[in-house]
Amino acid sequence: MTSPTLPPELAEFDLSELSFWTRPESDRLRAYARMRAMERPPVIPIKKLPFTRSKPGFHAITRHADVTEASRTPELFSSEPTTNSLFEMPAWAARFFGSMINMDDPRHAQIRRVVSRAFSPRVLERAEENVRRRTARIVDEMIAEGPRDFVAQAAARLPVEVICDLMGIPERHHDLVLRRTNEILGYTDPEYNGAKADERFFTGTPRRTDVLRASARLVRAGRDLFRLVERLGEERRRDPGDDLISKLVTANADGESLTAQETGSFFILLVTAGNETTRNAIAHALRLFTEFPEQRRLLMEDFDGRIGTAVEEIVRYATPVIQFRRNVTRDCELNGAPLKKGDLVVLIYTAANRDEVVFTDPDRFDILRSPNPHVGFGGPGPHYCLGAHLARREITVMLRELFTRLPDIRADGEPDRLVSHFINGIKRMPFTFTPPGSRDGGEEGTS
Repeated sequence: MTSPTLPPELAEFDLSELSFWTRPESDRLRAYARMRAMERPPVIPIKKLPFTRSKPGFHAITRHADVTEASRTPELFSSEPTTNSLFEMPAWAARFFGSMINMDDPRHAQIRRVVSRAFSPRVLERAEENVRRRTARIVDEMIAEGPRDFVAQAAARLPVEVICDLMGIPERHHDLVLRRTNEILGYTDPEYNGAKADERFFTGTPRRTDVLRASARLVRAGRDLFRLVERLGEERRRDPGDDLISKLVTANADGESLTAQETGSFFILLVTAGNETTRNAIAHALRLFTEFPEQRRLLMEDFDGRIGTAVEEIVRYATPVIQFRRNVTRDCELNGAPLKKGDLVVLIYTAANRDEVVFTDPDRFDILRSPNPHVGFGGPGPHYCLGAHLARREITVMLRELFTRLPDIRADGEPDRLVSHFINGIKRMPFTFTPPGSRDGGEEGTS
């Protein structure tokens, strides 16, 4: 691919700059709509960063039909060598982040068979009991503390605690897991990567020292999580338990198990993808039900009958994972657009989930929307989210607990959003509720 220039239609929306991902959501949606209307997927330049290698640009795939087609055909749109970065993964990163999400079959299928034991009906049944217990305790503690930050007190806690319980990670390590997860997925956010938050950083020309500092923090985060699971894996090989680490490091019925490297990188994938997707869906859910109170009333009129479609709509509307990369394996076409072997394409799930060809009135939050073929858990195919069912249960249980025990809970003010082209994240969000003991006495809500 020759060095591209930004199409004139996107002159005001430069996706090659990090500053685009700090703009209001309405601006991003206008850019996606403009890209969907173009005859062919636009090619977006990739700005050169110090110490990195990348293609000169990527094809932005924004139509629902194109995203699903690319997802279904991994023989043309490969996940190797990497899916979660526009830049090529260096050797130091591959050790920690070279998980099955960056693999194609047959290796991907083999590892997925092993890790699928984490999501068997028996394991999920036990996990659901834990989700209910954990959620009740989280809300108990939130009521006792009073509302401060919904993400820290509720949304971020549940998924990381559930995943750590599944893996068999002792509670004393939960805070480390959460902090390191924040640093991995916040690698483009100055709060987490240590970069100087100035114009140079946000326009794609950061200082070499900023890139080095961000890389060092990313390495540290991956290394700490990797070493934690590596130590626990050695213990479980000697003395297996009923946790997921034990299942991964001991052979299944076919004699398959994961190496120490594969176990560590899978854990990093699980706590980043699984934690962040659920965490941000829960945070966005409170924001959406505050912004659209009529939808909340609709849900509470028949919670059990409507929560299923409500969760799907939350995931569609918020789309916690913005995009993933794919790598073209041979010359081909996608919806008439010619692609060359070696080209880079980016599947923008947020754009596909607002495609007016598929979704009637796509910018409307409608918890009764049906059908709802969103790609919020990834498109169809081998890389569809393995933990989607668990994520749905966590969102359901948390919303039930919140809305039944705290009927007036609501977001209170603008959320502090993550600076990221990968995760539609909320770092902090003020909220308010009336403590249960105060409602009968007619006291005002706490804030």
